[in-house]
This record gives sequence, structure tokens and C-alpha cells, in this order.
Amino acid sequence: MTAVSGLGPEPRLRRGRAALALSFFAQGAVFALLVTRIPAIQDRYGISDALLPAFLAAVPVLAGVGSVATEHLVKRVRPGLVLRCVQPVVCLALVAVGAGSGLAQVAVALAVFGLTVGALDASMNMLGVSLQRAYGRSIMLGFHAAYSLGGIVGASLAWVGAHWELPLAVLYGPAAAVAVPAVLIAGRWYVDQERRPAGAAGAATATLSMRLLLPLCLVMAFAYIGDSTVSNWSAKYLQDVLGSSEQLATVPYNVYMVTTLLGRSVGDLGVRRFGPVAVVRAGAVVAAAGFAVVAVAPGAWPGMAGFTLLGLGLCVIVPQTFAAAGRQAYEAHGAARGPEASDAAVARLNIFNYVGFLVGSPLVGAVGDAWSYRGAMLIPMALVLVTLVYAPSFGGGRARYGGGHERPRTADVGRGSNGL
Repeated sequence: MTAVSGLGPEPRLRRGRAALALSFFAQGAVFALLVTRIPAIQDRYGISDALLPAFLAAVPVLAGVGSVATEHLVKRVRPGLVLRCVQPVVCLALVAVGAGSGLAQVAVALAVFGLTVGALDASMNMLGVSLQRAYGRSIMLGFHAAYSLGGIVGASLAWVGAHWELPLAVLYGPAAAVAVPAVLIAGRWYVDQERRPAGAAGAATATLSMRLLLPLCLVMAFAYIGDSTVSNWSAKYLQDVLGSSEQLATVPYNVYMVTTLLGRSVGDLGVRRFGPVAVVRAGAVVAAAGFAVVAVAPGAWPGMAGFTLLGLGLCVIVPQTFAAAGRQAYEAHGAARGPEASDAAVARLNIFNYVGFLVGSPLVGAVGDAWSYRGAMLIPMALVLVTLVYAPSFGGGRARYGGGHERPRTADVGRGSNGL
């Protein structure tokens, strides 16, 4: 049991927080470098338009497999060690995507990327949830803010590569050359929780109730349906429906990313002051309002205002969903088995990240083709509003932080992963 001083967290926890934030940042940059250069990847390997959706769908499907595998893997090894091993592989898989010589090679590289990115997402959020518990106050949104900042940096680098017509290997190689040493060094300071032997861990995860997690799983899926709608349809919607220029149509996603960063940067303060339930409710209402504005916008600029609201609203939901799942599982099993149950909950919840990503874009496209794209924007709006029904799932007797509600800063935190 490690007591955290009333003057602030001990240095080891602060180092662990900074190291994990760096990992979130690196992953945001790497993922943005991949997804923003999909057209260039398609051209390099001659992937047909008919085959491209299969390639794109395979990545989140395999990521879900990686998340499931991580749930079982962390029964035997700490999440910090998993993250230290898989994050460099994700970076190298990105290089392989850009440096391959044929369709088979890029297929293997994308498969490796998908499997390891699922393990990476799961283990990163496991560490984030456990560090938040150690701090005794909300810090989870800050990690996801680092991810958003990395996404902006990665997308900017991708723009530079496209502008200067750089080969993918020239773009991806230096990025990995910086990222791999950085995350390996950061991994020395990850902080894992103490955990019971593997047998006890198995007992904890075996009794983890999906009924308890189901509301949060639905919220996660709905949030990513909204997110994938913005990432996949904002440019087409602004240009084809709202009549913007091609250049202006590229702006909404960038605005969305910036407002996501801003919202997450201050979101922890809101959770500490008002509690997670109020923050999630507010985020759902703001996001729904954003979709409504986009659906009725008479022109491009009002449409961009709607996408701005979307970034501010959706940004708080996903980090708080991870935090709530880990907290509920921990409290349901007590301090003895709570860490293992928390990790299992995060891994299972993470699968619905990819479910939402897979469902969102085809759903909006199908409704848009069958009815109208304005009407299609009402689908993610309605799904995000369902979050209001499940908002109480984010609460609990010890869920408030700050303002007289902060939990005692005492945490069951063990040595860093480098001590394994």
C-alpha cells in the first residue's frame, strides 16, 4: 500500500504519469500518420476500391482480437510490460506499411498493426485507470488529451508528406526512429499495481459481470460511431451537402481534433469539480447539439460550428467510460482482486471502441444513400443522446473528485513494470 502525500503524488507516480502521457501522444501520432495517408497507401500498392474496405475493416477487427488477448495476457504479466513490448511493434508496423513491396506485405503489416494496436490501447488505458486510482483524482482525460495532441502532430506531418510528395517510407521511417526510442525510455517509468498470483487473477476475471459493463459498452460504441462519422464523412458532407470548396471541406476534421484536445485538456478539472456523471451528461448534450446543427446547417460555416460542438462534446465521453469501467470492476471485487478485475473490464470495454468504428461509417453511408445525409446525421445524434440514460453508470459512492468529494489519496500501487 503506497500512501500519497496530501501535498501531492509521490515522484514515482508523477514520473509514471508523464511516461504514460508520452505513450498516448506517440500512439495518437502514429495512428494519424496511418489513417490520413490511406489514399497514398492505396495508390502505392494498387489496392482497388472494392478491396480497400476489407483492408480497412480488418484493422479494427484484429485490434479487437488483440484487446481480448490482452485481457488474458495481463493475468500473467503486468500491463506496463505489455505496453513496453507492443508499442515499438506498432511503430515498426507503420514503417512496414510504407516500405512494403507488394499486396501481401502490406496485408501482413496492417494485420500486425491491428493486433498490436488493440493490445496497446487496452494496456495504455489499464495503466491510465490504475494511475487515476492512485492519484485519487481525475487525470484520465489528460492522457487522452495527449493522444489528441499526437493526432494533430501526426496529421500535420502527413500533410507535409503529401505536400512535398514524400514516399511513405521517407515519412514513416523518421517518425518511428523518434518514437521507438522515446517509448522504450518512457516504459522504464510505467507504474503498475500490485496484483495477486495468476490463479487469483483468473478468479477475479471469471466473475466479472458483463451486465455491469453493458451500459458502458454501449456508450463506448455510440461515442465511436459519432467519432467515425466526423472522421469519415465531415469533408464529404461539407462539400457535397453544404456546398463548400474542396479546400474548406478539409477544415472540419482539423477543427474537431483541436476542440477535442481543448475539451480534454480542461475536462479533468470539470470532473473534479462536478463529478463524472455531470460531465458525461454535458458532453452528450453538447455532442447531440453539434449533430443537430450539422443536420440543419444552411451553409458551410454553420456546419463547421456544429463540428466544433461535436469535438467539445464527444471528447469527454470515452476517457470517462474507461475510468468508470475500471472503477466499478475494482470496487465490485475489493482491493485484493480489484486490479485484475479493473484490467479485464478495460480490455472488454476497449473492444466496443472498434465496434463503433466499424459500424459508424457504413451506417451513416447507408442511411445517406437511402434517405439523405442530413437525415443520416440524426442517427449518431440519437445514439449519443442514449448516453443520458446510462449516465448514472458513471457514478457511484466514490466516483466524485475534488470540491470536498476527493477520495483519500491512498492507493494499492506496486513497482514499475521495469521491476518485472
